[in-house]
Amino acid sequence: MSDGVVTIAELFAGVGGFRLALDGMSDVTDKSSFDSEKFEPAGPFKTIWANQWEPPGTRARQFAWQCYERHFGEGSCVNQDIKQTLDDYEAGKTEIPDVDMVVGGFPCQDYSVAKPLSKANGIEGKKGVLWWQVYRFLQLKKPKFLMLENVDRLLKSPVSQRGRDFAVILSCLAREGYSVEWRVINAADYGMPQRRRRIYIVGIRDDALYDLRNRLFVSGVMAKAFPIMEPLTFGELRAIPKDPYIASRDFGVGDKVSFFQNAGVMQDGICLTAKVEPSYDGKYEHLRDLVVDDAEVPEEFFIPKEKLKEWEFTRQAKKIPRTSRTGYQYMYSEGAMEWPDSLDKAARTILTAEGGRGASRMKHAIQGSSGRYRRLVPDELDAIQMFPKGWTKGMSDGHRAFCMGNALVVGIPHKLGQVLASMYLD
Repeated sequence: MSDGVVTIAELFAGVGGFRLALDGMSDVTDKSSFDSEKFEPAGPFKTIWANQWEPPGTRARQFAWQCYERHFGEGSCVNQDIKQTLDDYEAGKTEIPDVDMVVGGFPCQDYSVAKPLSKANGIEGKKGVLWWQVYRFLQLKKPKFLMLENVDRLLKSPVSQRGRDFAVILSCLAREGYSVEWRVINAADYGMPQRRRRIYIVGIRDDALYDLRNRLFVSGVMAKAFPIMEPLTFGELRAIPKDPYIASRDFGVGDKVSFFQNAGVMQDGICLTAKVEPSYDGKYEHLRDLVVDDAEVPEEFFIPKEKLKEWEFTRQAKKIPRTSRTGYQYMYSEGAMEWPDSLDKAARTILTAEGGRGASRMKHAIQGSSGRYRRLVPDELDAIQMFPKGWTKGMSDGHRAFCMGNALVVGIPHKLGQVLASMYLD
């Protein structure tokens, strides 16, 4: 760290959620459109290198990268497959600066609960393998800190070997000398405007020895940033092999459930994990606080009266007979969902499928200020993810929804950054 500044590399940068969370608006090229007072830096952080690439790699698919560069300046983000970028670096064809911290939400599609189990390929999947590029970056640059985000299914994938994928990740980090904390955080549990549950991972290289239980429940970055109730159990201990191959081969074999619970710590390959409950007594932000007046909503976002029954049907409980590709017949079930979405709760999880006019249970539908039913506009999606309204302007409405579905709730890494700074940088 030079002059007390923590330099950051942002991998799989998307539209810059980690950068906004940690650096605040300090490097945003045009602050005039946003309320910059809401986006103060979390600490002495400065992102100096970023990478974003959306396969299949055509220019038309790079709308997230274009958004990133529009806000943080031309040349602020490398638009190339991360594997090729690291290949070029090792071949001496390009430069990547040394950094103190690596952040990123590495692609999660192979772990996503939105896919049927038969397609949940885990760390061997087409995008799951991108973990190895994160690991490669850590080996090349050896940053002091890391902060990662993923879907919580990561803790229990794959189905055939519960918890193996996360064990492999922890094995890689232990091998590189990182002490690790993880927590599955539902943003709404801590007053944020979205019911979005994701796993966050914080790592510190060559950290001082500490008591695992105290770290997990009281003194750790996660415990200080997102307090939990008094634990009812001690938790479970288990050693993680420091060889990713052995972890991949042996971990979780025969387990019906994953060893990994929603919170944990690891130091020198020894894990303590426990199921924890949030403790929060602050203000809660609801969807009502973020929606715009219907007078500002384009007509295309209103649901025609003749389509309302179709939309309402998508929210009803139903059982539908289906046949698998192997010929197995089964009953596909869906539970009932609220119609319309309540304005007096945090929003449901924003998904990439939020855009488009067609009826879908995945999309929000609210009754607006005029009494008419409508979809959410992109500015509202930005705000639900705690970006400034208008952050994704400059692309199509569908692309804006796609970007927000892939983004993170900015308030979570912001709080983690504040605590990390207070613990290690004061």
